[in-house]
Amino acid sequence: MKTSLWQMDNFFDVLIIGAGPIGIACGIEAQKAGLSHIIIEKGCLVNSLYHYPVNMTFFSSSEKLEIGDTPFVTTLPKPKRAEALEYYRRVNAKFLLNTHLFEEVTHVKKTGDYFEVSSSKNNYRAKAVIVATGFYDIPMLLDVPGEDLPKVSHYYHDPHYYANQHVLVVGASNSSVDAALETYRKGAKVTLVVRGKEISPRVKYWVKPDIENRIAFREIDVYYDSAITAIGTDDVTLKTPTGPVKLKNDFVLALTGYRPNFDFLRKIGIDIPEEAPMIPVHDPETMETNIANLYLAGVVCGGLNTHLWFIENSRVHAEMIIKHFQASNA
Repeated sequence: MKTSLWQMDNFFDVLIIGAGPIGIACGIEAQKAGLSHIIIEKGCLVNSLYHYPVNMTFFSSSEKLEIGDTPFVTTLPKPKRAEALEYYRRVNAKFLLNTHLFEEVTHVKKTGDYFEVSSSKNNYRAKAVIVATGFYDIPMLLDVPGEDLPKVSHYYHDPHYYANQHVLVVGASNSSVDAALETYRKGAKVTLVVRGKEISPRVKYWVKPDIENRIAFREIDVYYDSAITAIGTDDVTLKTPTGPVKLKNDFVLALTGYRPNFDFLRKIGIDIPEEAPMIPVHDPETMETNIANLYLAGVVCGGLNTHLWFIENSRVHAEMIIKHFQASNA
């Protein structure tokens, strides 16, 4: 696409915040529509996916992760993290998207018909802004003493690090179960702490029998209807149905979920209800927020309902947004 004078002046038809799969899909749709665009990402390309566990297998099949009418080819029934990183990198390169990485958007303000956008590196103007920032950056905290100790992590990356250690994993979702199984198989002494009465029914169908069998054979310990009350340097205290329990502990993986950056969304003018699930105000037919030409795309649309949107069902947001923007600005 030919570069216009507007682009040379840092003026774009569409400015997209977030270079995840949905942000990339929005860039592709803007390009197809003949609109100038820029994608600004505070981390690396598909930053959230990069920070997923190294051995993670997607629940979705590869065709459901495709964007830009570009096939996602894999020999596996379900693609892994490394394959997804390669796929989205190649898609970004294929379409020659105007993607700026390691640049954080700090300010968005609508002035007249345009948005003024500031980042850690530059200033921009745009006719439309799409927020596709996901929800993986801010963990849901336990709010217990000792949560700030170095041994506590709200993210899990690789199991080898925990070999021969006493590891307590909080939660019963996919991320918690994967971490428990992988660290167990690298020699960790694993204990699961679950607020509910069972492993979540949302756990991947090929993984759920595995964790249930490890628990049944007492290879992984579990405390149901329980919660952490305190974390010490070499132990952890639980509240259980039978009373307090203190366990020897080297590491805590508090994989209790994540939330969108509500402070940033409010800062740029998007209305968000105070009560849960705190879904940012937007029109589900157009993805436009309470501010004209300011849109939401992807999992950020679900607020605290982080299981509402995935790549496979939110990739359509890109086409919806661009069609609406063109129609309302014709």
